Amino acid sequence: MRKILVLNGPNLSRLGQREPHLYGADTLGDIVRKLKAQAAVLGARIDAVQSDEEGVLVSRIIASPGVYDGIIFNPGAYTHTSVALRDALQAVPVPCIEVHLSNTAAREEFRQTSLTAAACRGQIMGFGARGYALALKGLMEVLSSDRVRKQCKR
Repeated sequence: MRKILVLNGPNLSRLGQREPHLYGADTLGDIVRKLKAQAAVLGARIDAVQSDEEGVLVSRIIASPGVYDGIIFNPGAYTHTSVALRDALQAVPVPCIEVHLSNTAAREEFRQTSLTAAACRGQIMGFGARGYALALKGLMEVLSSDRVRKQCKR
């Protein structure tokens, strides 16, 4: 069974209440419940963490090797500001998929640059809460293809 860390950054605890016209009506709890159900079908287990503190997120990423097979990460506003999160993602061999509920490329100019995306295997944005499910599916495919590649090298 694959173990997946789902990290959520600042203000995502306010989902369902904060700007539902942008982020949808689902709470973070709703999203995590649905994702855990999907993960079980796909042969994975989800551990979900939300923190408004950048250092907590960095620490979870740095501690992920040997514990988690992959990461799904919505860095929230840290997407646009955090070199520390980018460096943490680059420092570990655990593949990460970045998720954003809204299409940040179509929003304010300051939201159009992701410092973290280049350190991730992929990025999904603009699909609302469904983006997490898409990220899980994509991550499971990445993990499967990485395993096959490693076996072929032996």
